[in-house]
Amino acid sequence: MDSYHTERKLHLVICYILLTMLIVAWLFPILWIILASFTNSNTGFVSTFFPKSWTFQNYVRILTDSQYPFIHWFINTLFVAVVSAALSTFVIISLAYCLSRLRFSFRKPFLQIALVLGMFPGFMSMIALYYILKAFNMLNLFGLILVYVGGAGLKFYVAKGFIDTIPRSIDEAAEIDGATKWQVFTHIGLPLSKPIIVYTVLTTFMAPWIDFIFSGIILSTSGNPNTYTIAYGLYNMVHSAKGTMATFFTEFIAGCVLIAIPITVLFIIMQRFYVSGISSGADKG
Repeated sequence: MDSYHTERKLHLVICYILLTMLIVAWLFPILWIILASFTNSNTGFVSTFFPKSWTFQNYVRILTDSQYPFIHWFINTLFVAVVSAALSTFVIISLAYCLSRLRFSFRKPFLQIALVLGMFPGFMSMIALYYILKAFNMLNLFGLILVYVGGAGLKFYVAKGFIDTIPRSIDEAAEIDGATKWQVFTHIGLPLSKPIIVYTVLTTFMAPWIDFIFSGIILSTSGNPNTYTIAYGLYNMVHSAKGTMATFFTEFIAGCVLIAIPITVLFIIMQRFYVSGISSGADKG
């Protein structure tokens, strides 16, 4: 017994050491970025982990620079992310529920075609999407939203897998009591699918928030910095003819810290609903 307890304690110590190393490796770059955003430097290089001289001017300049309007970028990105997340979540959950609960002739071929199409990365279609949106004069934020929402339709497999785990007997009992398909979906399907809805909201919000490829392709032709999103705006700030990495490096880092705040707050808020949804779903099951 003593040898068993000794081996168990040794195993736990090794596990804690490994977890501590992983935590340090994960937190180190985050802490470095936060500390670097308070560094007073215009050389494009931060040589120390802790700033030699602390300053808030990096945040002041990124928020007040008229040449690179970060506030406009933030509002544009928030608008695109919120609208895209709302519409994409509705499309994904509705499609997943229909494919999970309904049976129709083209169902299996559709699932196979969607699975094959989902294997191709979205940026393979960016040139075609650019010319399509250009033909409709939609090289703007609304065209960007259309791209995100349209691409969300193929992300229903995870949601469908979750909805498949909800017993169909619950739906059948509700239909026997006189509930329609829509009532079963809204009053039973959606409440029991709260965890996957939260997951879908988070993923569909984060994708537009951090996307650079599509925003750069679609918004680059406007020539108006006020129409950019955060990712493309920050890139343009340090790579344009007027801006260089050495000039705007610390401001760029300050902007990176600011754009991480909404994602962090959203995750903290939605996590509570995610956990409560799992517990309530288990109780109802």
